[in-house]
Amino acid sequence: MTDTTMPYRRILLKLSGEALMGNRQYGIEAATIRSFAEEIRELRELGIEVAIVIGGGNIFRGVSAAETGMDRVSADYMGMLATVINGLALQDALEQLGVFTRVLSAIAMQEVAESYIRRRAVRHLEKGRVVIFVAGTGNPYFTTDTAASLRAMEIQADIILKATKVDGVYDKDPVKYPEAVRYDELTYLDVLQRGLRVMDTTAISLCMDNRLPILVFNLTTRGNILRAVRGESIGTFVGRG
Repeated sequence: MTDTTMPYRRILLKLSGEALMGNRQYGIEAATIRSFAEEIRELRELGIEVAIVIGGGNIFRGVSAAETGMDRVSADYMGMLATVINGLALQDALEQLGVFTRVLSAIAMQEVAESYIRRRAVRHLEKGRVVIFVAGTGNPYFTTDTAASLRAMEIQADIILKATKVDGVYDKDPVKYPEAVRYDELTYLDVLQRGLRVMDTTAISLCMDNRLPILVFNLTTRGNILRAVRGESIGTFVGRG
């Protein structure tokens, strides 16, 4: 049963691959991915329709490989395959908790995932299944941030929840600069003009053109996903202003 007091009915959660590492330097930490799955289950129990775009940086980063001399197109495709691994891992964690889940891939691999079709994705959401989008957009040179913006618009999500390891958007790196200031709210133009690292410029421009809000928040604090969906004042909200 849907909680009608929630400001968002359908969300797209953008998870970085690095978030799955927990305290490790590489790969997937079982306790971390289970914790994420438990929070996602809480959303489903409230009737929130949940779609997820997941990155692959905990396994392979195409941009980094390209910088060391690898062909950029080949490197990006390898990065897309890394997101499939993460998506399957998250699906397993969710299904162990009794959450019905579907993995939809932008690259055809019918033995392990359904091919992405927009109407199919929407139908899964309407039936209460968590939908995990993997393989980015299926094209090199596009990030999973851009994939998140694109998929969110295609399924008519109410908001993108960008889950990170910091509690919002700062004027400079808060790890390096203790005096860094966190923004509570920003406009799309603020992000583009100031060069703030929210999402890449293509993703921000897509959201701006289609008036799709973004909330950047700290994923490592237990319960923050639910707080974000409830509309509580956490993180940094990016919108029209």
